[in-house]
Amino acid sequence: MTAGELAGHFPFAKPTMSAHFAVLREADLVHATKVGGSIVYSLKLSVVEDALLGFAESLGVGVERNSHQAKRETS
Repeated sequence: MTAGELAGHFPFAKPTMSAHFAVLREADLVHATKVGGSIVYSLKLSVVEDALLGFAESLGVGVERNSHQAKRETS
């Protein structure tokens, strides 16, 4: 989605959303591509998946990361 489309889903001013997008880019959670006068953001699913797996593991929930990564690499 474009930055404007994403901002439309939240009750924040566009400069606030821009700051949040910058944090997400810095954390390598999204990819930003300039298309004309807009910036299109894409979620980096593999990064988010790894973060969620790490969080779940820290709570003792789910499969071990190495086991999950091995399954993903063989797929």
